[in-house]
Amino acid sequence: MIEPLRLQVLTPTERLLDIEGVAWVQVQLADGGPIGIHPGHAPLLAETVAAPLRYADESGEQTIALEAGILQVDRSGVLILTSGPTQAPERTQAAEGPRFDRLAHALLGKACLRDGGNGQDSDEEWPT
Repeated sequence: MIEPLRLQVLTPTERLLDIEGVAWVQVQLADGGPIGIHPGHAPLLAETVAAPLRYADESGEQTIALEAGILQVDRSGVLILTSGPTQAPERTQAAEGPRFDRLAHALLGKACLRDGGNGQDSDEEWPT
């Protein structure tokens, strides 16, 4: 019988995760593809990219966003060495306001350039 996985995520300064009984793990590899790891997976050593790490434990599906790192799969489970969780910049409504205004202005300008309402666009370019 194949045992559930042990998932460990380590940084140089702390242990982010150390979970027994993991049903599966999904991580994004540097070669461009995601990989799903289930109990009994073949040994593997690979580079990961900054992306969400997904896994399922007894409480359900979990996600943690991690920086790039190294993935090791062996008989003892899954080990990910990383510099830590990703620090995504916060997007605020205030920051989106000017972008929305520029887009609305561009769309309005494009609508006004329509040739007499016959559905034909002028030759002018969209503003950026």
